[in-house]
Amino acid sequence: MKLSDFDFDLPEDLIATRPMKPRPAARLLLAEGDGITDRHVRDLVGILRPGDRLVLNNTRVIPARLFGERLRTTKDGSGRAKVEVTLLNPEPAGGWRVLARPLRKLAPGDRLDFGAGLTAVVAGKDESEAVLAFDLTGPAFDAALEEAGRMPLPPYIESRRPADAQDREDYQPVFARERGAVAAPTASLHFDQLLLDDLRAIGVDFTEVTLHVGAGTFLPVKVEDVATHRMHAEWGEVTPEAAAEINATKAAGGRIIPVGTTALRLIESAARSGRVEPWRGETDIFIYPGFTFHAADGLITNFHLPKSTLLMLVSALMGADRIRAIYDHAVAERYRFFSYGDASLLLP
Repeated sequence: MKLSDFDFDLPEDLIATRPMKPRPAARLLLAEGDGITDRHVRDLVGILRPGDRLVLNNTRVIPARLFGERLRTTKDGSGRAKVEVTLLNPEPAGGWRVLARPLRKLAPGDRLDFGAGLTAVVAGKDESEAVLAFDLTGPAFDAALEEAGRMPLPPYIESRRPADAQDREDYQPVFARERGAVAAPTASLHFDQLLLDDLRAIGVDFTEVTLHVGAGTFLPVKVEDVATHRMHAEWGEVTPEAAAEINATKAAGGRIIPVGTTALRLIESAARSGRVEPWRGETDIFIYPGFTFHAADGLITNFHLPKSTLLMLVSALMGADRIRAIYDHAVAERYRFFSYGDASLLLP
C-alpha cells in the first residue's frame, strides 16, 4: 500500500471552522452494507438498536496552547522574545514535553512567562520538542492553565481563525471527565445530553474508556510505504468494568460501536487476545487495511484528512474501495469535513 492510495481532492470550502448548533443537527452519512443514506446525527435514535453499545472516550481537552515571553539574562541585559507553546504530555519524571515556536531560540535555563502566574523553565530540548518544568503543580497548575491557555484547535482551523472563548465549549465533549487530551475526540462533539438520554431510553448502552488524544494525531504520514509508518503513542485505560460490559454485549449479540477513532484504537489495543481485556498504558496501535478487528462492529466518526492514518483506519474497517465511494459521496453532497464537520456511521 502506498500513501498515494489514500489521497483525495477536497474543496477548501468544505473544511468546517465552526460546529453545527445544536450538536446533533450535524449531518450523518449512514454507510451500511453497500448502501449510503444521508441523515442527521439526531437520527441515531431511529438507526441504532436496543442492545447496541456505544463506547465513549471520556478524555477532557485541556487549554494546551500557551502564548508568552522568553526571559533570558544576557551580557547585554534582559533578553525578551515571544514564544508559543503547545503541551504534548507530562513527563514521568515531572514537567511537560511541548512543541514550541520558535524552538531554535530556546535554550535550557530560559524562563518562560505565560501570564496568570504560569511560568516555566526550559529543562531540555531536542530537534523537535522541548521539556518545560512549570513552577506550579497539581490544582494550582490546572487553575493557572485554565486562565492562561487557549484551546488547541487543529492546524487546519487555526490557520483560518484563532481559538476563542466559544471553542472552550464547542471543542469539549459533554461527557468529558478525565483531563489530559490536547486534541478533542471529535466524533464525540456531535452528542448532547438530550441525545444521550434519548438513546438510553431506546435501550442503547454506553461504556466509557479513556484515551488522552495527543497532538501527534495531526502529524502527517511522511513515508510512501504505509506499513513502515510509526504511530505516536497515547495513554489510555480500559477498566475491568468497561471490558466486562463490552464482552457481555458481544456475547449477547449486540453491536459494539465506538464513538470516534480514539475509542476504537483503544478497545482494539485491549482486544489483541481476541476479546477485550482490562488495559492501561500507552498505545501506538496502527490500524490500516489488513487489520483484524476483535472488538468494534462499526464506528461513528467524522471525515478525515487525505493521506492520514485515520483515513487508513476507516479503510481497514470498510475496505479501501468502499471508503473511496463514501468520501466521493460526501464531497459531492457537500458534507462538512474534519474536527468541526459532519459525521458518518460506518457499519461493515
